Amino acid sequence: MGILEMDTLVQTRAADLPALFREKRGRLGVIGLGYVGLPICLAAARAGLDVIGFDIDKAKPEALRRNESYLKHIDAAAVTAAVESGRFQATSDLALLSEADALLICVPTPLTAHLDPDLSYVVKTAEMIAEILRPGQIVILESTTYPGTTEDVVRPILEQGGLKVGEDILLAFSPEREDPGNERFSSATIPKVVGADDELSLAAVTAVYDAFVERTVQVSSSRVAEAVKLTENIFRAVNIALVNELKLVYEPMGVDVWEVIDAAKTKPFGFMPFYPGPGLGGHCIPIDPFYLTWKAREYGMATRFIELAGQINSAMPQHVVNRLAQALDMHSERGLNGARVLVLGVAYKKNVDDMRESPALKLIELVEARGAKTEFYDPFVSLIPPTREHAALSGRRSLPWSAALAGGYDATLIVTDHDTVDYRAIVDCAPLVVDTRNACRRFGVQSSKIVLA
Repeated sequence: MGILEMDTLVQTRAADLPALFREKRGRLGVIGLGYVGLPICLAAARAGLDVIGFDIDKAKPEALRRNESYLKHIDAAAVTAAVESGRFQATSDLALLSEADALLICVPTPLTAHLDPDLSYVVKTAEMIAEILRPGQIVILESTTYPGTTEDVVRPILEQGGLKVGEDILLAFSPEREDPGNERFSSATIPKVVGADDELSLAAVTAVYDAFVERTVQVSSSRVAEAVKLTENIFRAVNIALVNELKLVYEPMGVDVWEVIDAAKTKPFGFMPFYPGPGLGGHCIPIDPFYLTWKAREYGMATRFIELAGQINSAMPQHVVNRLAQALDMHSERGLNGARVLVLGVAYKKNVDDMRESPALKLIELVEARGAKTEFYDPFVSLIPPTREHAALSGRRSLPWSAALAGGYDATLIVTDHDTVDYRAIVDCAPLVVDTRNACRRFGVQSSKIVLA
């Protein structure tokens, strides 16, 4: 029976939740229909669960009810299939979440201006849930955060109404592992780590994800599960910082860091390739390390290695701009002041429309601060959305594509290496191409006009 056919609420006990989801009779409520929440909704509905997707942004549920996808890496056909199956309902009506047996919190966890954790979205969501919480529900936090958030922040809010975790209601943490645009892995095929602080909550959260994910991995507590996510992304941040620093070291030696990495990765053991770039982007890698750094101070610990990596990665946009200015001077005998620069790609990574923490925004600001004029082309991003850190860039539109696009600019700066871009046409027309991703070589395009940065 689909959600839309249900007109009565069947009460459950917390102890019944594992069996309920093992038998796929449990109803899933997902709060936050963005890059994490929406894929979960669709995966769960495909697996036969009834799903209620909630978002305070009314435009998202309205689009989904029209069978539309607002995320370019999610096909509208997947939304249509879920909606027309009767198993997926999108809403902005908070009261409907009382019908769900499991409530997944998939909201942002950004940083403040001082690089401290901003848990306001998690706190507000927990407060909303507390208003409609009933016995027999499990609340699962998916938002990336520091160890202790589930137990020390979310639990007290949920228990304010008198319901007790482990008895009346259940509580767990399962870190999101979404990778927008990844064609090899999806919400259903990426192993799901689950952690809770009592046996019944752990059994229930395992059963919830077992219902639509191929494999769940249990850990001993919510704190361990929270630390897993931070460790995954700190590992990436530190290794990216390493190759970014190697790029800076090898550059004056005339050594191509991309060639070095490609050769090094032929070693079948003891090496894992990471690649340099123009700066970190996405919601995870630029942000998550600071959550642990902040929490470590509470215990009198200094995360020197993590903080150094953050400093190196944060300095990369300035290095790219300096390299761009140097290349203009060498190739065109002019500086950045008054130059026209085409920024190629503004999404934070290739083949998606995701703009979260994109280094392109910082690069545009730095280039324009040096007196240059910029425009951008991105086949996935037609409009720069509002952001807290780069509000002045909001509303800028992508140029339309043409084979001669780069010919009208003094330099083209490749920031995002989308696969659909015709790099040969760009290089043929551009007086100068500054490539921060080694994209041209990957696509077999070589020219003396290309400068790596």
